Order: sequence, then structure tokens, then C-alpha cells
Amino acid sequence: MAASDVGQFPAPALPEVAFLGRSNVGKSSVINSLVGTKIAKTSSTPGRTRSINFFEVRWAGKPAPELIFTDLPGYGFARIAREVSARWPEFIEPYLKDRPNLSLCLALIDVNIPAQESDQQLVEFLESSGRTFLVVATKADRLSGNQLQNSLHAMRERFPGVTIVPFSARTGAGRNELWQAIREAMAGG
Repeated sequence: MAASDVGQFPAPALPEVAFLGRSNVGKSSVINSLVGTKIAKTSSTPGRTRSINFFEVRWAGKPAPELIFTDLPGYGFARIAREVSARWPEFIEPYLKDRPNLSLCLALIDVNIPAQESDQQLVEFLESSGRTFLVVATKADRLSGNQLQNSLHAMRERFPGVTIVPFSARTGAGRNELWQAIREAMAGG
């Protein structure tokens, strides 16, 4: 599988998967883990992504891309929260509401800490938009088995009826489940 950066708002054609979440939740790490190479820039400084970044994803041996991963700016980091959240209505909300080939939204939430109000707002926004989405519980490798189960239980109570996939970019846990959900969304269901 290969991927390449395709720049700003490519013409709709391929199915797209949007990666959303708070700053420093691991969006770039999840993307890189899924494609098996470092295509999305990771940073120890939250809030580096300030625009929508598009990445073409190709299956091995196939010359044409099969889908697009979109990395959206993070939210919830104090120094950039106002700047980024003020720009959501300009380009992020229209993308999420109007993009005809947006097949799946992945709401990334750090499973190590209780879901924040901004995470709740994202899930509510996605529910109200009618978009197909699921929650990716990132950094799952940082908790013991019991801690992880307790944290996932709390997340399921906070987001009833929402599919939650525990994921670790470091160990690859949850990668197959997430690819399965992506393929199902690409197939239309």
C-alpha cells in the first residue's frame, strides 16, 4: 500500500475517509500506521495541522489510487483552539457537510483520558450531519488490559450506539478492524 500527498481539495471522485480529533490525539500516527509508511507529519507540538491534507492511498500492485485519507486540523489545544475553531465554518464544516464522496469520518479520541467536551461536540456534530462515522480510541497500548476495558466501557456509556475501535499505532492493535470498517464504508455499507 502506498500513499501520496495530493494537496488542497482534490476534485471529488474517490471515496474519502476523514480523520478528526483533538490536537495530539494521534491522527497522523493512525494514518501512518494504516498505510504502513510515514506520509502524514507527526509532531510533539499539538496543533501543527492547520489545513485539510489529502493523501492518495493505493493498494500494492495497483497504479491508481483507491481512496483518499483526509487529515483535518485538530481542536482543543488552548493556544490554537480559538484560531482553528473560528475557521471551522470556513472550510472544515463545508467539507464535512457537503463533500459528496466522504464515505467515513473517524473521530479519534485518546482512550487514556476521559472524553472531553470537545470530543462530545464532535460526535454530536457527526451524528447531526448524518455522516457515517465511528470512534477510534487511540493510544490503546498505554493502558493495561483492565484499565483499557474500563476506559472503553466509560467511552461506550458516553457515546451509546457508536462503534468504538480501540487502536494503537505503535503495536498495530485495531488496524484490521479499522481497515474492515473503511472497506465497508467504501462499498457503501
